[in-house]
Amino acid sequence: MSGGKTEDALSYEQARDELIETVRRLEAGGTSLEESLALWERGEELAKVCRRWLEGARARLDAALAEEEEEGERGEAER
Repeated sequence: MSGGKTEDALSYEQARDELIETVRRLEAGGTSLEESLALWERGEELAKVCRRWLEGARARLDAALAEEEEEGERGEAER
């Protein structure tokens, strides 16, 4: 189910795509209880990977915006 990749090696897009496929399989039904539980657990892992990527992206954006704001304030102080 993991596609042979560890969680840390997955890009956001890979984790998202696998999560979509996992949800599709769960919604389609027809799996045993054991397989459904394994799919659910994998989905939770993939959601965490996606969340970490998104939180990292948010932190990078916040840092870039803060830096831009500081540069703007410095530029105004120099005038």
